[in-house]
Amino acid sequence: MAYDDLRSFLRALDREGDLKRITAEVDPHLEVGEIVDRVNKAGGPALLFENVKGSAMPLAMNVFGTDRRLLKALGLKSYGEISEQIGGLLKPELPQGFVGVREAFGKLGSMAHVPPKKVKEAPVQEVVLRGEEVDLDKLPALFTWPEDGGSFFNLGLTHTKHPETGIRNLGLYRLQRHDKRTIGMHWQIHKDSRNHYQVAAKRGEKLPVAIAFGAPPAVTYASTAPLPGDIDEYLFAGFLQGKRVEMVDCKTVPLQVPAHAEVVLEGWLEPGRMLPEGPFGDHTGFYTPQEDFPALTIDTITMRKRPLLQSIVVGRPPTEDGPLGRATESFFLPLLKIIVPDIVDYHLPESGGFHNCIIVSIDKKYPKHAQKVMSAIWGAHMLSLEKLIVVVDSDCDVRNYHEVSWRAFGNVDYSRDLVVVEGPVDHLDHASYQQYWGGKAGVDATKKLPEEGYTRDGGWPNMVESDPATASKVDRRWKEYGL
Repeated sequence: MAYDDLRSFLRALDREGDLKRITAEVDPHLEVGEIVDRVNKAGGPALLFENVKGSAMPLAMNVFGTDRRLLKALGLKSYGEISEQIGGLLKPELPQGFVGVREAFGKLGSMAHVPPKKVKEAPVQEVVLRGEEVDLDKLPALFTWPEDGGSFFNLGLTHTKHPETGIRNLGLYRLQRHDKRTIGMHWQIHKDSRNHYQVAAKRGEKLPVAIAFGAPPAVTYASTAPLPGDIDEYLFAGFLQGKRVEMVDCKTVPLQVPAHAEVVLEGWLEPGRMLPEGPFGDHTGFYTPQEDFPALTIDTITMRKRPLLQSIVVGRPPTEDGPLGRATESFFLPLLKIIVPDIVDYHLPESGGFHNCIIVSIDKKYPKHAQKVMSAIWGAHMLSLEKLIVVVDSDCDVRNYHEVSWRAFGNVDYSRDLVVVEGPVDHLDHASYQQYWGGKAGVDATKKLPEEGYTRDGGWPNMVESDPATASKVDRRWKEYGL
C-alpha cells in the first residue's frame, strides 16, 4: 500500500536513514537549489530543510529523487507491478484506440476502492487564512538558477474544472510568486487547465483554482501522468495506492482537494489578467523565456497546524524528474499498446526530457511497418510532441543505448530510412525556429525487407553471434581458463 500522506512517508525514510534533516539555515535564493541538485545527481537522500530563511515552514526536497524512493512511496517493488495490473485489466478484450483507454479506466472506476472519497473534515484545513491574512512570502518558494525571473513553487498540484462539462483536471505546473497574494499560472498551450481557462474567459467567467502542496505521494505522481483529458487523475491515484483518495471541499472555491495535503491555495482567476512570467531554468536544462501567463489572486490559504512544503529542482538532467518519467514509461506501456498495438516496448530517454526522443521496438511484419508506427506515435496524445522516433526490431533492448545506437548507426540508409516531417512540439522547446511547431524525424533502424527495395545479393545480412555449442562449452570450462 502507498503512504497516506507525505509526512508519514518522510518518517519512514527517516527511520531507514534515507532522509537527511538539515538544521542549518539555508537560503531559498540559489543556495537550496545548488544543494539539492548536487545531492540528486549523486543519488543522495531525501532532504528536509528545517530552517529556511524567511519562512517558518520546513521544506522537503528530493523526495522522489531515486527509483527506490518513488517505488516505496507508491507501495511497489517494481514499476512493472502496475503495468501488469493494467495489462490484466485490458485482457481479454484488448480495446483499441482512445475509446479503449477510456473503457480501460472505466473498469478501474468500477472498483470500490478506486473512486475518491469525500470527507467533511480534513487535516489540511486545520488552519484557515483569508484575505489580508494571506502572505505567500511566508511559503518557501525557490529561486533556483541565476537567470530565473523570480521565485517559484515547483510542485504545486493545480486543480481546475471545465466550465461547461464540470470535468476536473489535476496538473503540475510551475508557479511564479509575483507578490504576497499573486502567482503566475504557467499553463502551456497543450495543457488541459489552459483549455479550462480559455473556455471560462470566452464565457466571461472567473475560473476557480485550487493548488495543493505536499499531497499523498500517489496523488503527486498522478498529477504528472499524461492521462487523456476526460480521465480523472484521482481515479488513477486511487488505483495506484490501492484505496480511495480522501478529498475535502475547498473553503472558497467549488473544487475538492486532498484531505491529507499540507497546504492549499484557493483563488479565482480573472479573465484576461496576465503578467510576465519567467525566465525559468526548466527541465530541458535551458532557460525558457519570459511570456505573459494568467495571474491568480489567492483569497484563502488552508493548511495543517505545523505544515511543511514539498518542492523539486528541475534543470539539466538528471533531476528528480527522472524517476517520475520512468514510472510513467512503465505504467503506460499497456495503454500505449492499445493505441499503437504494433509496439513491443518503448523508452523515453531522460536526457531528452521524456518528450524529445522515443525509442520503440516492433515485431516487423510488412514493408514500411516502422513508418506506420511513426505516424501512429505522432498521433497518440502527448506523444505527438516527440521530436525523434527511433524504431528498432523486437530483439533490441530499447534501454540499452549501445545496442540502440549500433542499430541506428549501422542499419540506416539515410536517403531512404529517414522520415522528416513538421508538427507540434512542446511549448518549452527552444530549438524550433517558431514556437509550438517544428521539424521532427523518424529513423527506421529495423532489418530491411526485399519488398522495401533492399535487393542486394543475399538479402539483409545476419548479425554476428557466437556459435551456441562453443559458447556453452566455454561456459562450462570458464574456471579452467583462470579468467
